[in-house]
Order: sequence, then C-alpha cells, then structure tokens
Amino acid sequence: MPVVSVRISDQGIKEICEIAKKEQKHRSAVIQELISEGREFHLLKEYKEGKISLGRLSEELQLSLSEAIDLLSQFGIESPVTYEDYITQLKS
Repeated sequence: MPVVSVRISDQGIKEICEIAKKEQKHRSAVIQELISEGREFHLLKEYKEGKISLGRLSEELQLSLSEAIDLLSQFGIESPVTYEDYITQLKS
C-alpha cells in the first residue's frame, strides 16, 4: 500500500486519536476508515443532488442496486425506484 503524507490540524489529530482509543485501533486504520466513509458520504451527496445515477452510485460503492437502495434508506435519501419497480426488474 502506498504511503501518503498529509498535513492534519492539531484538532484533527486529536479527534483521530480519540476515535482510535475508543475503538482500540491504530490511527492509520481510523484515517483509512474516515476516508472511506467520507467517499461514501460524498457519493451519497452527489446522488441526492442528482449529479450521479443510482447505477453509478452502486457501481462506485461496489454494491448491488438493492444494497445501494438500502444504503439510501439508512441515510433518509429517497430512491426514485419503488419497491414494485425493483420487484418487476428482478422478475425480468
């Protein structure tokens, strides 16, 4: 895995250390998780703003369409696909 050097504010380091201590993880693992979660949030935001499609969202997050719809639901984002549409797609 490549190594990347970044500058993080003192407050950022403090927050990372607090999470690492609470979750009993190394700081680098916490940073990797935060980056991953930030990417997920960014993609969800782009979907909500209509900048990417549901298919693109699921592709970028490496999820099935149903998993992507479930994720949208977890974050209170409405999907344009109704349950009936989803069942119809499964049958075809």
